[in-house]
Amino acid sequence: MIDKLGIYPAAKQIRSPFYNERPADVQISLLVIHCISLPEGIYGGKAVEQLFTGCLDCSEDPGFADLQGLEVSAHCVIRRDGQVEQYVPFAKRAWHAGFSCFAGIEGCNDYSIGIELEGTDKSAYTEDQYRALAALTVQIQQCYPAITRSRITGHSDIAPGRKTDPGALFDWNYYFRLLAD
Repeated sequence: MIDKLGIYPAAKQIRSPFYNERPADVQISLLVIHCISLPEGIYGGKAVEQLFTGCLDCSEDPGFADLQGLEVSAHCVIRRDGQVEQYVPFAKRAWHAGFSCFAGIEGCNDYSIGIELEGTDKSAYTEDQYRALAALTVQIQQCYPAITRSRITGHSDIAPGRKTDPGALFDWNYYFRLLAD
């Protein structure tokens, strides 16, 4: 169960410095699903963790050049094997959505939780990831009941034209069926 500080005890805890306090008058009411892999399509390495903790050596791969100086985080990352890593407590404001808008309200980082799936927007996700995401979502919804099914969305939906994740191969119907079980 998620504690009062927003810690998910089933997750491996890795602290990101890239977060801040949420505005005092904001209710956590949105779950945003993303995807990430560094380098793109390469899974299981340390680069995502290094990015979210400010330790990524951007000279290690030509694809990292645009990441130099980037301060970004997510609340959690779900690896291909279903392992959950938590970078920012849910009660805090992770820097995952960038310029974004949901239901006419801008600044989704203020009121959302961001979950990254290890993957690309052009690849299928694993069964372990769907199961871990569903289990985590149930816990999040118990702690933050304003996050209803209609308030679970993809990064592409809150930043259209700028972001495409989690991609067309993310099986929303299957994920929502797992939540209903």
